[in-house]
Amino acid sequence: MEQEQVVNRGKKNRTELAQKGRLSAVRAAVRTANRIERYLTVLLLCALPAMAQAPPGPGISAPTPQPGTVRGTVVDKDGAVVAGVRISLVQDDLAATLQTLSDGDGAFVFPSVPPGPFELTFTLAGFALQTSSGVLHAGEAYVSPQIVLAIAEASEDVDVILKPEEVAEGQIHDQEKQRLLGVIPNFYVSYDPHPVALTGRQKFQLAWKASIDPVSFGITGIIAAFEQADNTFAGYGQGAQGYAKRYGAAYADFVSGTFIGGAILPSLLKQDPRYFYKGVGTRRSRFLYALANAVVCKGDNGQWQPNYSSVIGDMASAGISNFYYPAADRFGARLTFENAFIGVGGNAFGNVIQEFLLRKITPHARDQEDVKH
Repeated sequence: MEQEQVVNRGKKNRTELAQKGRLSAVRAAVRTANRIERYLTVLLLCALPAMAQAPPGPGISAPTPQPGTVRGTVVDKDGAVVAGVRISLVQDDLAATLQTLSDGDGAFVFPSVPPGPFELTFTLAGFALQTSSGVLHAGEAYVSPQIVLAIAEASEDVDVILKPEEVAEGQIHDQEKQRLLGVIPNFYVSYDPHPVALTGRQKFQLAWKASIDPVSFGITGIIAAFEQADNTFAGYGQGAQGYAKRYGAAYADFVSGTFIGGAILPSLLKQDPRYFYKGVGTRRSRFLYALANAVVCKGDNGQWQPNYSSVIGDMASAGISNFYYPAADRFGARLTFENAFIGVGGNAFGNVIQEFLLRKITPHARDQEDVKH
């Protein structure tokens, strides 16, 4: 009889352990679902004021002229294509000069150019300076006459080609202008048709800009308010002190994830933390491309490789959070790995949204017309 009671107690203990394990997984899933719901709600709240300021209907104001593209090809006097030529586009309506480099086929393209007169300048060491001008109409795909470079005379001064890090610096400046509905930062997606790998310094620069952006502080405050209303992380308590703890935890989650997965690991592993917008091909190919980018990324060498930076960064950020979450909300290594896999799913969902929706509501994003990936 006593032996039977011992066996029954053993079965009961194993049943309770299994129930606790399932409870931990359920609580992790619920927390993740609540966090996603809050982010979507914040996005909706930020979108409503911008939508409310939109013109009420046609005829209220004159439509904005559609930008166009300027493209062409550079060859030498023998008709051979010339790569690495620096092309500058100057226009009265542009606050700064646009610049790009001719690719391996000698081709160049300037997307999102406002309509109007423009002038092109072509420079390359060993060749004479060449210029060309034209007039771009609204929505036009302007093709410049073929540019023929002549060999420079020995006494002629020539410009130096832009270094890759200088081109990357210009791309970062473009990304820092990208905001959803003109408000919410959308820095970690590249719409450039010819992206250049970032240096380690530039990866940290991008993470820093995202972390200290005023909108990021505001969104963190809204997330903390939702958590306080739902009494998420009950161990923090209520009142001003409870809100301050929730705000600090939410901001710590954001900063640790941004720097570990977006700067530290990408610099050490030579990987690019950005999502590269595809924009062309069938919907199915674009959908699969977006999903794949949750687990693969471009290396600094331009080759696709496993996205160790993002996956390990999610695990590291989740592990660090155990130092400041209330004791009741710490579930150890098992939940850290579970949250990492959930994070991969969240990244895949975010990539799909980037590919099919966010481009349409991001001002200053560069056009991807006729871009080959």
